[in-house]
Amino acid sequence: MGDYLRVVRAQNLVLAAAGVVAGGWIALGTFAVPVAVAWAAMSGVALGVVGNVWNDVQDAAADRINHPAGERPIAAGRFSRDRANLLIWLGTLVSLGGAALAGGWQVAAAVVVLGLMLGYSPRLKRLGLIGNLTVAVVAGFPLAYGALAVGRFEAGFVPWVLAAWIHLGRELVKDLADEAGDRAVGRRTLPVRLGSAGARRVAWWTCLAFVPVSVLLPAAAGYGAAYFAIALPAQALVVYAGLGVRRDRLRLASGSLKGAMAVGLAALVAGRIGA
Repeated sequence: MGDYLRVVRAQNLVLAAAGVVAGGWIALGTFAVPVAVAWAAMSGVALGVVGNVWNDVQDAAADRINHPAGERPIAAGRFSRDRANLLIWLGTLVSLGGAALAGGWQVAAAVVVLGLMLGYSPRLKRLGLIGNLTVAVVAGFPLAYGALAVGRFEAGFVPWVLAAWIHLGRELVKDLADEAGDRAVGRRTLPVRLGSAGARRVAWWTCLAFVPVSVLLPAAAGYGAAYFAIALPAQALVVYAGLGVRRDRLRLASGSLKGAMAVGLAALVAGRIGA
């Protein structure tokens, strides 16, 4: 069971489900979970399973270099390709089924997300920043996915951009950590193209730029004062992550960005409920 949870990234799936539900709350301006949002959350979790397992299948060779202690079950040989493929197919079926039950444009959105995820590891990841942006867009999408489920997709735009921005910073940090394996398998990530110092500068400025963006966009969208109060720790965590990157403390940076995601989610919801 432990390897199953590692392969699907169980913690990330919880965050994805929370993002979809929060997107519905933000769009509706109240704590309500219509049936469509519940189906969308199930679909979002299944999409996460597909993306995470497929990524580990495609990354097996690089993961043997970047994670020699066996943290990745597929790369370590503890989780078979057949079991991984089964999870991918089941995840695809559940994601599309949940989207169909949610209704509206949900199926079209799920198909686009599936296409981006399946194209990422074998092709887009090799292109460096384009691959990073793709992952960021997809990873931030649960908030917009929840808003789409209640027919108010536009309400999910600001949360989507902010979530994607944090995810972009985290992807840049992960590329720095995975430079050896990526270089060995021929991926042209930013650390491979620019060197570690250049990639760290890009990650630092990405984190630093989050602060004004996370103030200006919600202000323009009319978010309430609660957002700006709760967002302060999230902004501080993102800047702290940037400092961690500059000091080559990548594990600290990655953890700080994950914490910023959770705090930022609470801020976005608080800024819309009753606003």
